Amino acid sequence: MSQNTNIRRVKASDLELKDRLVSIQRVTKVTKGGRTFSFSAIVVVGNENGVVGYGLGKASEVTAAIAKGIEDAKKNLVKVPIINGTIPHEQEAKFSGSRVLIKPASHGTGVKAGGAMRAVLESVGVTDVLAKSKGSSNPHNLVKATIQALLELRDAHTIAQQRGVSLNKVFNG
Repeated sequence: MSQNTNIRRVKASDLELKDRLVSIQRVTKVTKGGRTFSFSAIVVVGNENGVVGYGLGKASEVTAAIAKGIEDAKKNLVKVPIINGTIPHEQEAKFSGSRVLIKPASHGTGVKAGGAMRAVLESVGVTDVLAKSKGSSNPHNLVKATIQALLELRDAHTIAQQRGVSLNKVFNG
C-alpha cells in the first residue's frame, strides 16, 4: 500500500480541543521484588471540526496516565476533510489486526460505530457515518486504523489539485 503523502499536521496551540478517553488498562511489570502495577490510557482529542489526534499515556496513577495521553495526542494532530457532517467517500483501512470500513451517511443517521471508532469519529466532528470494525477489536489498533482511514480521505478540491484539473471536471467526469 502506498504511503499517504497529503497528511496535514496541525498545531495544537490555537484550537479548542476536547478529549475522550478510549480505554484504560492496568498493566503489570514483573520484577525481582514482585509485581509492579501501572496504568495505560489511550486518549483521542479533537476540535469536532476536522482536527483529530490520539495519544498513549502510561503512569502509576490513572489521572497521570490520562494527562500524559492528552499531551501526547496534542502532538499528533491531523486535519481530515468533512463535508456536511459526513465523510466525502467510503474508505477502508487496516492497522495490524484491526480492519475498519467507514461509509458516508445521509443527514440524521448519526454515528453508527462502536467503541474506539466512535470516539475518533465524534472527536473529528463527523455527525453522520456508518462504520464497521472487522478483525481485532484491540482499542489501540482500532484507533490507529480509524485515523489511517480518515487520513486517506480526499475531498473534491484535493483531487482537482492532484490531477491538475478544474472542480467541474472532477464532478462531471
